Amino acid sequence: MKGACLFFLLGYLLAAEGVQSAVATRQFRDVMSRGRAPSHAKFHRGLSSWSSDHNNWNDKLYPYWEEGDPRWKDCWKGGRVVASLTSDSPALVGSNVSFNVILKFPRCQREDNDSNIIYDQHCINGSSDYANLPDLYVYNWTQWIDDCDGQNCSHNSSHNVFPDGRPFPRHKDWRRRNFIYVFHTLGQYYQTTGGSSAMVSINTTNITLGNQIMELSVYRRNYRSFQPVATANVVYVVTDKIPFYVNMTQKNDRNASDYIFIKDIPITFDVQIHDPSHYLNRSAISYRWNFGDGSGLFVSNSSVQMHTYTLLGNFSLDLSVHALIPAPCGPPTPLPPTPLPPTPLPPVTTPLPSNVTPSFNSLIEVPTGQSPVEGCHIARSGPYKASLFIAEGILGVNIIQMTSVQVATTQVENSMVDFVVTCQGSLPTDACTIIADPTCQVLQSEACDPVDIDECLLTIRRTFNESGTYCVNITLGDAASLALTSTLISINGAAGSFSRTAEGVLLACGFLVVFVAIATFFLYKRYKEYKPIERKTGDEASNEGLSVYFNNVKAVLFPANNEKHPLLKNKPGIV
Repeated sequence: MKGACLFFLLGYLLAAEGVQSAVATRQFRDVMSRGRAPSHAKFHRGLSSWSSDHNNWNDKLYPYWEEGDPRWKDCWKGGRVVASLTSDSPALVGSNVSFNVILKFPRCQREDNDSNIIYDQHCINGSSDYANLPDLYVYNWTQWIDDCDGQNCSHNSSHNVFPDGRPFPRHKDWRRRNFIYVFHTLGQYYQTTGGSSAMVSINTTNITLGNQIMELSVYRRNYRSFQPVATANVVYVVTDKIPFYVNMTQKNDRNASDYIFIKDIPITFDVQIHDPSHYLNRSAISYRWNFGDGSGLFVSNSSVQMHTYTLLGNFSLDLSVHALIPAPCGPPTPLPPTPLPPTPLPPVTTPLPSNVTPSFNSLIEVPTGQSPVEGCHIARSGPYKASLFIAEGILGVNIIQMTSVQVATTQVENSMVDFVVTCQGSLPTDACTIIADPTCQVLQSEACDPVDIDECLLTIRRTFNESGTYCVNITLGDAASLALTSTLISINGAAGSFSRTAEGVLLACGFLVVFVAIATFFLYKRYKEYKPIERKTGDEASNEGLSVYFNNVKAVLFPANNEKHPLLKNKPGIV
């Protein structure tokens, strides 16, 4: 009887092993690598919450299809699903690198609030391709789950499990998690459920430097199994150099991306460190600048630096970013027992890696069994080099006069204005005028013309079709620079009539002064007798000041009588 029982038990175990072999005949590494030999070295230390890709894959519950298998064409209603897999690398070793996947469904399909896939009504209206749709759903997983046998759909271990047999985690929104994502890298895999997107992060402390590959397989929920819908992979980079870029800006610079800048105008260098996981937040970061013009080495703890090149030519910008990252030093090595030494022995600490720099308190002895000493730092750096070309450019633009142009025309609503413009620096090759609303935001017209001048003085004529207040931007440019000036102008409606905003205010003040002067004169004549007095020096000065003031008012009231600006004696052609 005992022998019969042993024989029966042995047969049962062999049968169970056979069933298991039939269910899981592949390993994760076979499925995730798609038959390709892994191109990366095997990871020698485990990632947190990840598993070895030598585990068996349940091919019956999660079927495996080779690339080019005709079943891919019918794996999704209406077309193919594309998995867009991205990473935020490059990642500094020790930081976290994240991977984000978004599923892109065929045209006119989207995910609703319950994570069902439906047809988008705004897209399919008027399209003959979707004229005979039976309903709005592509996949109604909510209905599938409701049709199941009560709680068996959510906790049935034979169906709601991952490819390695582990049950799905219990989430409150488990009904909305109808996609299964399997990530694979460095000989390990991670599996999770979700909607049309998922994200995973890994720490890079023990990952080999260089390029690595993250592979992904996506399955969708079916009635009693899971259907493959998409695969993807992405290359990510782990480096021991601080990743960053430098954003260079300069006033009047025409194109910062060509590394051509203007002499005698400050350049702003803004360093942007790529640290999406905030690994360097507690680090001491310094910036060492050498602008290559003989000005010396600058060390700063600010990521923004300004520098002005006063010479023409090519210069080599050299920048290095240094970071001291806090790290635990580790427990000190216990001292060997000694027979009451006459003097205390110095503490002995555990040897540190070459890139770890101890600070002052890292050499303090800590009794055995206590926590590690916090006081060491990991030193990291990152280099940057750029070749800059410094050229002459337009340093500034000014409008020195605006003149109304009288033109004989039947269209009295049109007004022409001449803008006399001067500039400093190199001579411009083109002039552009942008006319906008008073807020300078709504564009109304734009005109550009080439210019050929011997001195930086030109007249730009522009036409205004109706009355109102306008913002006028005048831009002068050459190959390397672009200088701008702006003004507000008020067109009064009649042809040739305009005013500046400030000039209008001064005009009103002038009328007020004239009115007060006339009123004072009549009051004086009525209530005061004339008495000749001797003229004094103070009175003479006062009268001269009053004369100058009324001359200024006269200049505003009667601009046609103003003396021409000396620069306008030889005014060039009109643009």
